[in-house]
Amino acid sequence: MAGLRLGPVLRYADTDSATVWVETDRPCTAEVHCPDGGGGGSSATFTVEGHHYALIPVTDLAADRDTPYEVRLDGEPVWPPPGSPFPPSTIRTAPREADGSRAVRVTFGSCRWSSPPSGEDGPLGPDALDALAARIAGGPRADRPDLLLLLGDQVYADETSPQTRRWIASRRDITEPPGEQVADFEEYTRLYDESWTDPEVRWLLSTVPSLMIFDDHDVIDDWNTSASWLAEMRATPWWHQRIVSGLMSYWVYQHLGNLTPADLATDPLYKAVRSAPDGTDALRSFAARADADRPGTRWSYRRDLGRVRLLMVDTRMARVLAEEERAMLDPDEEAWLRDQMLTDPGRHDHLLIGSSLPWLLPHLVHEAERWNAALCRGGRGPRWARFGERLRRAADLEHWAAFPASFDRLAHLTEEAATAPDGPATVCVLSGDVHHAYAAESRPTRADPAAGTAPPARGRVHQLTCSPVHNAIPLPIRAGFRLGWSGVGRALGRVFARHGRTGRAPVTWRRSGGPWFGNQLMTLTLKGRRADLHLDQARPGRGPGRLERVWEGRLDG
Repeated sequence: MAGLRLGPVLRYADTDSATVWVETDRPCTAEVHCPDGGGGGSSATFTVEGHHYALIPVTDLAADRDTPYEVRLDGEPVWPPPGSPFPPSTIRTAPREADGSRAVRVTFGSCRWSSPPSGEDGPLGPDALDALAARIAGGPRADRPDLLLLLGDQVYADETSPQTRRWIASRRDITEPPGEQVADFEEYTRLYDESWTDPEVRWLLSTVPSLMIFDDHDVIDDWNTSASWLAEMRATPWWHQRIVSGLMSYWVYQHLGNLTPADLATDPLYKAVRSAPDGTDALRSFAARADADRPGTRWSYRRDLGRVRLLMVDTRMARVLAEEERAMLDPDEEAWLRDQMLTDPGRHDHLLIGSSLPWLLPHLVHEAERWNAALCRGGRGPRWARFGERLRRAADLEHWAAFPASFDRLAHLTEEAATAPDGPATVCVLSGDVHHAYAAESRPTRADPAAGTAPPARGRVHQLTCSPVHNAIPLPIRAGFRLGWSGVGRALGRVFARHGRTGRAPVTWRRSGGPWFGNQLMTLTLKGRRADLHLDQARPGRGPGRLERVWEGRLDG
């Protein structure tokens, strides 16, 4: 009899349909069954590298309700497991009329190192996703988010756990590169097993729809930080296997579920993988082409939640790395983002831009990254350029500020969206990566007062950064981030700007909350044109811990 190896993971949900992802231990037909007769669906598994997966389309669901479901493999029930302490997994559908009268709750964060096995103490404190699962399982319906947004570093391919290191050592020689880091697809599957079989997280992912995007540790620290970095990695004997396996596993475990049913119906790779007895060759060929022709493959995507538009942006594979034309997004990707942000702005009350990397940083960090980019371009000569490249890698200077032209273009684009007629009440860039959380608000750099033009009506533009879900940050770096927001930090930033001749940014910004340090999640509650934000941190407690509200504020007024 087929068994359930991983999942179910609820990915897409709208008014009457959903998708549910599973991994099984052998080929079979996977089915989602709703015992009360409220819809269902089935799909044959597909095979990649000896592993078996299905993305099950669920149809004929009733709108605006929670529908409990079971998973069956070849007709035999495998989920929920017998004796589960959690409530039944459910699919929550949206109302048919998207008029903005019902609140949309989006919970987000990034950087989750997997929790240790049950019964073992961990050095990182309670996992915020575990604590969220405990809250939802024991709380009222309103405590459950409509969407869980995971903004990168869902797994750490370059920082494996003691258990995974022991397992890797049992299958190959770890004295050869890449050592105790992940080397191939099979080792990537181990990371997802370790992360998604956590009992609380497994139940949480089965009942809250999720969207995901990669960041560097899903592959390796500093992934695509510069052209010289990429050239050095491609010269190693192990990199090709690593990047191809990383993209293959990301497509299977994360990206596939990001797609809507309409996208899946027209996706040629999904069709090829499902129709082949073994989809490994088709997927491996795709991943190799995606790496060789980067940029060129779109990993970004859009999801509309009633009158809330969410754009998830690829800030890793879409980069242009040549110093003379360095950009966070290649021209085609940037054109896609512009079109999605500005087309028919009256159709959404709030615009969310998911970027694994923050756009607005503490002021000192921002100026240091712009200065570093100027050095690496050769603005102070070849010796400074070599120093700049070493510093860029050592200090992870690779956020939007390190791509100054892209930073400026995103600043102009957010302002254009915020000032569009009948445009959104808020434009929010949601990010992670930096192992702390903060909120900041952007305004255009003050124009010449003599111009005498009245400013246009404008939505509010925010940077909302939340990280980590389960990780840590050294005390010296905490102090550095605090300094970065201070008046002294601003003054030091001006020194960097003068030396690098970086000029003035087209926007200014102020910190409206934070910085906060700990394992944490942010939640946006969007109703009509109102936007509320709160931050919860995981605290020790019985079992998986608890979430404690540490900040809340309103973003639209």
